[in-house]
Amino acid sequence: MFRAAGPGYRVAHAGHLSLQQLKVMSAIEHCRTAALGGHVEACEDCGQWRIAYNSCRNRHCPKCQGAAARTWLAEREADLLPVGYFHVVFTLPAEVAVIAFHNKALVYDLLFKAASETMLTIAADPKHLGARIGITAVLHTWGSAMTHHPHVHMIVPGGGIAPDASRWISSRPAFLLPVRVLGKLFRRLFLTRLVALHDAGRLAFFGSAAHLADHRAFLRHLAPVKKKRWVVYAKPPFAGPEAVLAYLSRYTHRVAISNRRLIAFEEAGVTFRYKDYRRDGTDRLQVMTLATDEFIRRFLLHVLPRGFHRIRHYGLLAGSAHKASLARARELLGVAAPPEDDTPEEPADARPPCSCCGGRMIVIEVFERWRRQPRGPPNASAPIRECAP
Repeated sequence: MFRAAGPGYRVAHAGHLSLQQLKVMSAIEHCRTAALGGHVEACEDCGQWRIAYNSCRNRHCPKCQGAAARTWLAEREADLLPVGYFHVVFTLPAEVAVIAFHNKALVYDLLFKAASETMLTIAADPKHLGARIGITAVLHTWGSAMTHHPHVHMIVPGGGIAPDASRWISSRPAFLLPVRVLGKLFRRLFLTRLVALHDAGRLAFFGSAAHLADHRAFLRHLAPVKKKRWVVYAKPPFAGPEAVLAYLSRYTHRVAISNRRLIAFEEAGVTFRYKDYRRDGTDRLQVMTLATDEFIRRFLLHVLPRGFHRIRHYGLLAGSAHKASLARARELLGVAAPPEDDTPEEPADARPPCSCCGGRMIVIEVFERWRRQPRGPPNASAPIRECAP
């Protein structure tokens, strides 16, 4: 779809697309094509051969996130503790999402900082948990229909280390922290710092939001949300570490829409599945058709600023000290640390087996990007043949 409609979209919106958006479009259009180079694989058993193209590895490409997610999850598995884990979501109101749309790097960063500080502060309060907790936070900027909907998903262990590091303090089995208390502190921290950013002249506004550059107009715009309840949602704890990893594999490297949700790309537009969270039961899963230009526009809404980290760790999991913190947590919980294996593992063979006989495929020729790909069976020590029908 990007290959067919992307060139026309760039012409129609010339001057209105950022460099990052243009790079994402180019990466997706060239992903797994001869433009990025590739290699020729041959079966060790039957000699059947095939051409495989390189991936773009762009973090916004729906094809390229599987391998990145598997690598990231393998590194996180050693960080899991034998306790229940909670899923907490911090969401920005629509009035603030408008501001975030024009100031993505600043406001998304503020969302991370305000949400994490809220969790750490309330968890450390003796009236609630009275412990230092760990947080893995993931930014999502979309709703199911690819509309702009910034929110942060957090995975939090059900407990933490006491302030004097003498014991592990467990949360209640099905309750971590009060969401109304979290929502109030989150609202205060976020709005106070957002106004400070505006006062410092660091926020920019364009188009229909240009009037928000005026200080009074900005405060009038925020007035309703100061009284509104900010949504903080806490789900029940996961069934175990395996469930935490399964969840993370679905959320950490997700993009605005995956290929499996696409149904059709026709002259009328792009048809895809989405969830309408205002409905219940089987009515929640709906189908939508958008004009191709509108579909591309919505997808590009969620291109992150260059260098922006959408997965962050706080508390016990933050920085270089997280290994020592986790070691102390395991000691207090009375569980053994995961074994350290200094022997490097053999890399898993990610190449699919031979489609003919199931044999192992090996690389026999490599061609660089933008070079003409092989047109026939490449030379090899043994003749390569097509598999018999």
